[in-house]
Amino acid sequence: MALTRMKPAVSKYWLIALAGIIWSTVGIMLCRLAYRWLSAVQWEWSLPFGLIGIVLSWVAYRLGFSAIAHKNIDRLCRLSDKSCVFAFQAWRSYLVILIMILLGIVLRRLPFPKYFIAIIYMTMGGALLLSSFHYYHRIWVAKIQKRLCEPLDEV
Repeated sequence: MALTRMKPAVSKYWLIALAGIIWSTVGIMLCRLAYRWLSAVQWEWSLPFGLIGIVLSWVAYRLGFSAIAHKNIDRLCRLSDKSCVFAFQAWRSYLVILIMILLGIVLRRLPFPKYFIAIIYMTMGGALLLSSFHYYHRIWVAKIQKRLCEPLDEV
């Protein structure tokens, strides 16, 4: 009983908002690192690598991250009205996040030029940022149409 009172519980609305904020923040952070690495080289190199990263981020968004965001929103909608604040991601996703962080650290330490690594960072960062808008859309629908977890007509 005492542990239940200590659990940081929030509403589904805040879980969806938190997920969107986290996805946006990480996406912007990764894109910013990629931009910093690309801006350190001549534009003849940075422009093609930047464009490749942008195209790949759109592909990653369309082929995977968008569906992951929708599944996560659906999962959040099935939770009780007040759930643990850390439930904004599925528990098994925390393992994936840890592996991705470790891979990022390893990539940065490898002797590859940073503008090559920038493509991977921009791909992941752009896909996360684009996918975060699904969470904001759901919040927008909740505010305007007063239906947070009902099926959406246009999605």
